[in-house]
Amino acid sequence: MKPSTLFVMVPMLLSPLLAEGAPALAGPPEPAPTPAAARPEVYATRAMAATSHPLATQAALDIMKAGGTALDAALAANACLGLMEPTGCGIGGDLFALVWDPAQKKLFGYNGSGRSPASVSLEQLREILRERNFREIPREGPLCVTVPGAVDGWFALHERFGKLPMKDVLAPAIRYAEAGFPLSPRIAEAWAITVTRFGPRGKNYPGFAAQFMRESSAPTAGQIWTNPALASTYKALAERGREAFYAGEIPAAIERTLRAQLGAPWVSADDFARHRGEWVEPVSANYRGYDVWEIPPNGQGIAALQILKILEGFDLRAMGFGSADYIHAFIEAKKLAFEDRARYYADQTFAKVPVKTLISAEYAAERRKRIDMARAAPAPEPGEIPTGADTIYLTTADDSGMMVSLIQSNYRGMGSGVVPMREDGSTLGFMLQSRGEQFALVENHPNVFAPAKRPFHTIIPAFITKDGAPWLSFGVMGGAMQPQGHAQIVINLIDFGMGLQRAGDVPRIHHDGSTEPQGDVAAMTTGGVVNLEPGFTPETLAELARRGHTLKPGPTALFGGYQAIMRMPAGVWAGATESRKDGAAAGY
Repeated sequence: MKPSTLFVMVPMLLSPLLAEGAPALAGPPEPAPTPAAARPEVYATRAMAATSHPLATQAALDIMKAGGTALDAALAANACLGLMEPTGCGIGGDLFALVWDPAQKKLFGYNGSGRSPASVSLEQLREILRERNFREIPREGPLCVTVPGAVDGWFALHERFGKLPMKDVLAPAIRYAEAGFPLSPRIAEAWAITVTRFGPRGKNYPGFAAQFMRESSAPTAGQIWTNPALASTYKALAERGREAFYAGEIPAAIERTLRAQLGAPWVSADDFARHRGEWVEPVSANYRGYDVWEIPPNGQGIAALQILKILEGFDLRAMGFGSADYIHAFIEAKKLAFEDRARYYADQTFAKVPVKTLISAEYAAERRKRIDMARAAPAPEPGEIPTGADTIYLTTADDSGMMVSLIQSNYRGMGSGVVPMREDGSTLGFMLQSRGEQFALVENHPNVFAPAKRPFHTIIPAFITKDGAPWLSFGVMGGAMQPQGHAQIVINLIDFGMGLQRAGDVPRIHHDGSTEPQGDVAAMTTGGVVNLEPGFTPETLAELARRGHTLKPGPTALFGGYQAIMRMPAGVWAGATESRKDGAAAGY
C-alpha cells in the first residue's frame, strides 16, 4: 500500500480555536482522530536522533552512548549522510544550525554559508557570462560554486557544544566509507537522476564518473558503496582539524579544479583562508502562544514566520485540515510572504533586511487584508516597507536536554557537478555546491552578486519554544518547500491537534511560481501552480480550481522530508521521521 492511501480525508472532530488575544495553550492540543500517521512516534528517555538514513541515526546514538553530546551526535550523523546521501548534502556545501543549550537555557544559531570569490566583481562576472553566452548564473559548473561553509560550521559548533574529540565524531563515517554500506532505495533513485544529469557530460565534469558512478552507471538500492577518497578527506579533518579544509592541499586542489574547468580564476585558496561562518541571534514570531524560531537572512527562514503570522488571523481549526478554505488561505499567505522573500531577503552584511517589520503582527495584519478568500491572486506584490533548496535535515537530543536542529546541503541534489581533483587525478571524495546560482545580477537588488558575499539561501533549521522552554526541534528539507513545510508542520500540530508523526505524514501543499530572489527572474503574473499530494478530496480540488488555482500533481520529492524531536513531560523524548524518506527516528 502506498503511504498516500493512508490519508483518509473525513470531517475532523476539532475543538474550538482560541480567539486572537485569548490565553496561550498550556500544551499541544489533543490530537484529532484523522488522518492517520504512517507509523507511530518513537519514545525514549535518554537520547533521540532523527535523520534521513537509519545508519546515520544509529551513528548519532552510538556517539551519545559513548558520552558525546547531541551536537557531537549531529556532526557524526551529518558526516555519515555526506557519504550515504551525497544526493542531498556533503562537505562541499553549507550548513545552518540551531542549538538549545540547557546550561544557559538559550537557543544559539549558526550561519555556516559560504561566500562568492572576493576577487571577482559584478562586472567581471557579467563579462564571463557574456563570453560563455549565459544570460544568468548557470545551475551547474564552476560559476555557481561558492566557498563551502559546512566544515567550518562543524568545528565552530563542536568547539562550543562538543565533548568527544572530532576523530571519534568522524570515526563512524570513516569506517562506513572504507568498509562500505548498502545504498537505500530513495537515495538510489535520486542518485540515478544525478547520473543522468551529469554522467553523459563527463568531459565537462572530469572526476564525476570516477567518484559517483560504477561501471558507467549509478549504484542501485542494496549495492555496497565505498568512498575511500572521502574517507581520506575525513581523516585529514580528524587529524588536522578545520585548517585541513581551509588551508593547504584541499583548497589548492579546489582552486586548480575550478580554474581548469572555467578557464579563468574563480573561488581561490585565499577565499578559503578568509572564510568564517557566523554565530547569529535566532529570530522568532509567536504563533498562538508558541515561539517559532528561525535563522535570519541570508536564509529564507523568516518566510515561514511571515506565513504563520498572516494565517494567525484565520480560524484554521474551524476550516479543517484538507478544506478548500484552509488550502486557499495557506497558498495566498505563501504568495505574499514569497514576494517579500524575493524583494528583501539577502546577506545582511550587504543589505538592510527589515526582519523585525516583516515578522511583526502589525505588518501581517496589513498583508492579510490582501487575501481574497473567493479568488486566487495572480500577481501579488511585495509589501511597502520604509527604508532607514535538495537537502538533508537532522535533529538530535541528549540526556542533558541539549537539542540540535541542523540542516546541510549542496543545492540541486549533489551540487554543481564539479568534483575537486588532486594533481595526480584522484578525487577528494565530494562535489562542490551550486549556491552561487541564487545570486541576482540586477544592480541595487539586495541579493545582487558582489565580491565575498553570501547568496540568498534556502536551507533553514527550525525550533519551537513554549513559555521559554524547548518544545520542538524540526525541519522540512527541500528548496522553496522548506518555509511552506515549516508552516504546515506548526499548523498541523497547533491548529489541527495532530501528533508529532502524523503532522509530517499527512498530505502537503506546495505552491510554485512565486517571484525568485535572483531579481532578473520573471515575476509571477498568473498565480503560479499548486501541487497537492494524493489524499485531498475531489470536492476540495474542484473548489480550488473554481477559485482560480492551477492544480498540478507533483512527485514525492517535491514535498520535502521531515524530521522532528519533541520534549515531552517527565523528561521523555519523542521522535518522528516521515515515510517520504529512507530515514529513521530512534532513541535509547
